[in-house]
Amino acid sequence: MSPRVRPTFAKRQRENAKKEKKSEKAERRARKLAERQDRPDGAPEEDPDLAGIVAGPQPIPEEDE
Repeated sequence: MSPRVRPTFAKRQRENAKKEKKSEKAERRARKLAERQDRPDGAPEEDPDLAGIVAGPQPIPEEDE
């Protein structure tokens, strides 16, 4: 008969690795949540190329008159 191998040590290692991975994942989720809450609401700053442009017909420039 072969000697009996107790699987408890390997199982304990797997369980500890699983627990560690779970805690790392929870930390990442908490960090991302904090980042989202710190971000200002609304649209980002206005694009400088589009600043002052109004939708619809544009006024005729004075130099073309």
